[in-house]
Amino acid sequence: MAIAEVTIIPIGTGTTSLSAYVANMQRKLETLEGIQYELTSMSTIIEGPLDRILEAVQALHEHTFESGAQRVSTSIKIDDRRDKEGSSIQKLASVRAKLSEHDGTGQSGE
Repeated sequence: MAIAEVTIIPIGTGTTSLSAYVANMQRKLETLEGIQYELTSMSTIIEGPLDRILEAVQALHEHTFESGAQRVSTSIKIDDRRDKEGSSIQKLASVRAKLSEHDGTGQSGE
């Protein structure tokens, strides 16, 4: 399973506020199957098979035009690990486990 961080910026909207566009994109994500997603303050994290993620990004990109944007800038960062299954939750748990271990100086990270 791949993990993607997606940022879609509508341009030419006539306003500096983008929350309505973000809300519309989240509604669009709710209709897509085969992916999991999480909204963050700066982007959306999408997890699933790579082909489904790319389909979701394309759907969001097009949906932003359909929502009234005159220009759309989309950035994607993909983590596609194939040697073992992973997820955002697993990645965070791995870092937290290491934080609770020694900090590399022989002292506890507490």
